[in-house]
Amino acid sequence: MKILVLNCGSSSVKYKLIDMPEGTVVAQGQVEKLGLKGSFLKVKLPNGEKVILEKPLNEHTAAIDFILQTMLSKEYGCLKSLDEIGAVGHRLVHGGDRYSTSTLITEDVINDVNAFTNLAPLHNPATVSGVRAVTELLPKVPQVGVFDTAFQQSMPEYVYRYALPYEYCEKYGIRKYGFHGTSHRYISKRACEITGIDFNHSKIVTAHIGNGASMNAIVNGKVLDTSLGMTTMEGLIMGTRSGNLDAGALLFLGKEAGLSYDELSDVIYKKSGVVGVSGVSSDMREIEEAISQGNERAKLALKMYDYQIRKYLGALAAAMGGLDILVFAGGVGENQVSTREFVCDNMEFMGIEIDKKLNASVHGTEAVISTPNSRVKVLVVPTDEELMIASDTYEIVNK
Repeated sequence: MKILVLNCGSSSVKYKLIDMPEGTVVAQGQVEKLGLKGSFLKVKLPNGEKVILEKPLNEHTAAIDFILQTMLSKEYGCLKSLDEIGAVGHRLVHGGDRYSTSTLITEDVINDVNAFTNLAPLHNPATVSGVRAVTELLPKVPQVGVFDTAFQQSMPEYVYRYALPYEYCEKYGIRKYGFHGTSHRYISKRACEITGIDFNHSKIVTAHIGNGASMNAIVNGKVLDTSLGMTTMEGLIMGTRSGNLDAGALLFLGKEAGLSYDELSDVIYKKSGVVGVSGVSSDMREIEEAISQGNERAKLALKMYDYQIRKYLGALAAAMGGLDILVFAGGVGENQVSTREFVCDNMEFMGIEIDKKLNASVHGTEAVISTPNSRVKVLVVPTDEELMIASDTYEIVNK
């Protein structure tokens, strides 16, 4: 069965067509600058070549229709008929506390996603637009929603509660939700497959780190804790987001600088983190280049970024009462040798010992980078959220 996996953003639509249950990628690409001047579809061909197809695309239905027509085309196509698409799986960002598993999309599910728009204002409306577009273009094809927040719904109340007045938390849904759940689920399961450790009898810390970043503590296949919170602001330092911050500092900054709500939101979401500290970039490749040229603020930004990951590793391992596996993923986790080394260096007291020479050779590929004597297995596992979405979709529509 061919399953179309869609990840709809406000100005982009990523897609993969995956043949299940084999997991073979048949087609993939991404619409960029959706709704903006100069919109285009970037198609990745089977030989790895990338082709840019420019076309004015103002909204999600037009974008998805262009994707479908491209897959039918003689030049770049892989389908003879749209009837070959057996199901569509969507990445849905925020399902609140109502969805702990992936689900067949119905009108009730769409209403629930809309109800959580205030918790994910940039993401949920875009994903609903994607669902509506598929309903219009492929009306007979079943659709499945895979929620970014679902995997973390196993957290106990003492973990997900914030110490604010209870009635506010209840009325406004203020609690820790966590994100990147599909990635954390994939890399934790894949790490267990690689090491031969039983997923349901294990203690794992997953580090999905990149421009956006989060870490999970997973005990016996269920999330105990996560670094992200009610929003994508909590936890680790990120490319443009501050991560953990004294709430009083925000109140002070807003008052002293005379910043409005929108201005303050812009500061903490878009102007903080690595770019805010370094003054250079949110891209780690550019940070490393600046460091090589002696830029002290770039050095500080990277040290702060790495330190928070190391600190969370210790905290999450302590929360679980031990650690069997540490797995790195995401753009930085898969490629940044220095970050992995900093996080794992002198951690023998926790049972972590990495092979530094091996670590230095790993860039974006699956690998065990711990030494044979390391009690904790340390791995790099490139994430594959699309395969996870396709797997869930295939399982649900074939029940």
